[in-house]
Amino acid sequence: MEDRKSQLSISHDIPPHGVTLKSILIAIILTPINCYWVIEMEVIRYSGHPVTISLFFNVIFSLFLLVGFNQLLRRFIPKMALVQSELVIVYLMLSIASGITGHDMLEILVPMLGHAYRFASPENEWHQLFVPFLPNWLTIDSPRLLQGYYEGDQPLYTIESLLGWATPVLWWTTFISMLILGMLCINIIIRKQWIEYEKLSYPIIHLPFHLTETRNNEFFRNKIMWLGFGVAGGLALWNGMNFLYPVLPELRTRIRSYPLFSDSPWNAMGNIPISLYPFAIGLGFFIPLDLSFSCWFFFWFWRFMRVGGAMFGFRSMPRFPYMNEQASGGYLALCVLAIWASRRHLLNVGRMLVSSGKSDVDSEETISYRIAVIGLIIVLTFLVLFCYYGGANIGIMLAFFIIYYMISIAITRMRAELGTPVHDLHYSGPDEILTRVVGTRRLGRDNLIMFSMFWFINRAYRSHPMPHQLEGFKIIERTNMSMRRIILAVVLASVIGSLAGFWALIDRGHSLGMEVRAYWPSLSAFGIEPYRRLAGWLQSPSDPEIPESIFMCLGFILTTILMMFRMRFVWWPFHPAGFAISTSWGMNVTWSCLFMSWIIKWIILKYGGPVKYRKIAPFFLGLILGEFTVGSLWTILGIIAGIPTYGFWV
Repeated sequence: MEDRKSQLSISHDIPPHGVTLKSILIAIILTPINCYWVIEMEVIRYSGHPVTISLFFNVIFSLFLLVGFNQLLRRFIPKMALVQSELVIVYLMLSIASGITGHDMLEILVPMLGHAYRFASPENEWHQLFVPFLPNWLTIDSPRLLQGYYEGDQPLYTIESLLGWATPVLWWTTFISMLILGMLCINIIIRKQWIEYEKLSYPIIHLPFHLTETRNNEFFRNKIMWLGFGVAGGLALWNGMNFLYPVLPELRTRIRSYPLFSDSPWNAMGNIPISLYPFAIGLGFFIPLDLSFSCWFFFWFWRFMRVGGAMFGFRSMPRFPYMNEQASGGYLALCVLAIWASRRHLLNVGRMLVSSGKSDVDSEETISYRIAVIGLIIVLTFLVLFCYYGGANIGIMLAFFIIYYMISIAITRMRAELGTPVHDLHYSGPDEILTRVVGTRRLGRDNLIMFSMFWFINRAYRSHPMPHQLEGFKIIERTNMSMRRIILAVVLASVIGSLAGFWALIDRGHSLGMEVRAYWPSLSAFGIEPYRRLAGWLQSPSDPEIPESIFMCLGFILTTILMMFRMRFVWWPFHPAGFAISTSWGMNVTWSCLFMSWIIKWIILKYGGPVKYRKIAPFFLGLILGEFTVGSLWTILGIIAGIPTYGFWV
């Protein structure tokens, strides 16, 4: 009783917003460690890939260790212990920083900075096409710095080297921070509607929410959770031993592909990947049944569409059924539908903006809607001017960022409502949409160059920061925390995460030589992709692409129709988000896991009801935590020992 009273008295002394000096310092210390860890896994070793899934396993592992250390503090130095609000802030900041560093942001940007200058040759004609027109304040053209990064024979920590990297690093850090600040402004505007009014479920936050609970530790006392932890952790431990000692049999959970048919037209279906990742099954268990069903159903739908294309001989349409184009149309439709569902709230926000006084809709918000809207306008102005000084057209770049934020809203809505474990949307961003609809000939060289500079935020959307912000807000709401100072935490995470990610990538390059030691995709693919595409655009300018534009519109229409049917008929089993995300690489990898979790959840709900579901749910949280923990330990062992080790994910 005395211990509980002392803990309650301590918690009253800590501000409810959680943004304390203690939580900020812990996040600042852990951020470069996590960024370095992510780079070692994804670039140097090309294994693990924690930020290619919705719930970053490196952040969960760091939070798990911090919670364990916090338990010791609560027992021996209770005044130093963290409360849940502070742990949530650390989780939020680490998630944003890891997403910035990871596979779909800085890991693409840094190899791009000097790639055009180092690999331009008479054969590829880059010097004639675009190299002289690249913004020199956003790129690296120094042969000495590029030699140090790619070959590793130049020291980084000299004044000359640091100053050489400083200009593009600081400009891109400012750009990324402003881009994420715009996401924060949008989340502030939609927060009350999506969290308090619609009460969306936010399935992704289940594990971090339970991990950060500090009052009674029910989560860690649950034997069913530890059973799931033991199953998933045991599998990861055994398979890790199999990796080191192949004489042991493997209990394979990772992806394998199997060809089902060899004869035409059925062979158009291609190889069928099968996997049974415990963590993906655990994440899928918390997804609504209609979405998990739709994910694996539409996976097969697209396969049979390929067969249909081969059967009817669509040789003039080799990309049929244009899955990327339909997916981009689907994402835009999801954004429009989300805005339509929030129209009353947004109209109230609009009335408050034009009224002279402070309306009721704004009275409960610590951060006013007026400030959020002004902030979003400032962000868009900065982004457009950033592109203007890079040589691009203001109107084109405004359309570019509007489409980008529309896709961001769609991803955030899917994560909030459905908790989809993947949302990559490869090669379907605003750069691809505008070139299909307008044509590269009309866009011109300068706009296309700027499109290419933004390849690092549009190649795919797996590590997108915006959903993590809103999920952090949801945890804040569930723990009765205040929204005050959250902007400070998000901005700090953006700035420090960017700088730490740049440092980790550039340091590893100068230490190891990216041309020699890094796995080929990080060097060749990520560096060459935007410039190879840019050279193709400039060498063969195109008019609007009619088939691609038609199928993009078709994806928009089909997604809208699916939503209309879902709203009209309770029995309708297909979710429009499943249609949009089922074309992705991530769904290709995890469809069988979602199929398994769908079957399990359907059986439990049918024969056990909600009561049995709630009792069994900790087992699936244990599956996630167990595989994340043991899998993380294998990667850390490999980094410390300098040896290849088991990677539980792709």
